[in-house]
Amino acid sequence: MVHNTSGSYIAIGDIHGCLKTLKALLKDLISEFGRERTFIFLGDYVDRGPDSKGVIDFLLEFKTEYNCIFLRGNHDAMLLNFVEDQSWFAWFENGGADTMESYRKALGEEKIPTDHLRFFTETILFLDTPDYFFVHGGPPVEQTIAESITNEQVYSSFLWSRDHLNSTYNKWEKTVVFGHTPVRSPIQEEKMIGIDTGCVYPQFGKLTAVSLPERQFFQQKRIDF
Repeated sequence: MVHNTSGSYIAIGDIHGCLKTLKALLKDLISEFGRERTFIFLGDYVDRGPDSKGVIDFLLEFKTEYNCIFLRGNHDAMLLNFVEDQSWFAWFENGGADTMESYRKALGEEKIPTDHLRFFTETILFLDTPDYFFVHGGPPVEQTIAESITNEQVYSSFLWSRDHLNSTYNKWEKTVVFGHTPVRSPIQEEKMIGIDTGCVYPQFGKLTAVSLPERQFFQQKRIDF
């Protein structure tokens, strides 16, 4: 589906429970752009960082004042898998324990509130616009984007894929903007923009956003730890 958006965007990379860093970055972005842009969050709001609950609380409030689109990341998908089947512990092995601890500290119990669950279930797997394809992981390189979005068998690549990073070619007809893969500096290629700069990791420690169509990058050093 091609969403009706303004054509001017700010995409924001993986947050992973880093609320203070997110707030600082958004403050700078709002100072620069005001309300004129659509904010596109590329997923992985939770896990590993110190305040996943606080991130969701903040984003629920933020979307009441700004035009936002929330994509689903693989960590968000793992959270939903656990909610559906609480014997599915792979999430806890990938940062879910940190997320549940943030809820326990705030609420006194390891419980995800209904409005937070609604936030996760309402996230979308991709945003297809005339000039950009926003996704958490990446579409298959051997297919056009138009082919990929009509093939539900490849939807898992939208959450998990990193194949495009090692490919010398792709059949994409527009620029793909993605997160998921932590890198020291944003990836900037003709049809590829990667903005997961490892906010939650000591060796990277930055949250990155990119304004489009300018391709101007904004970064906030991690301040949550």
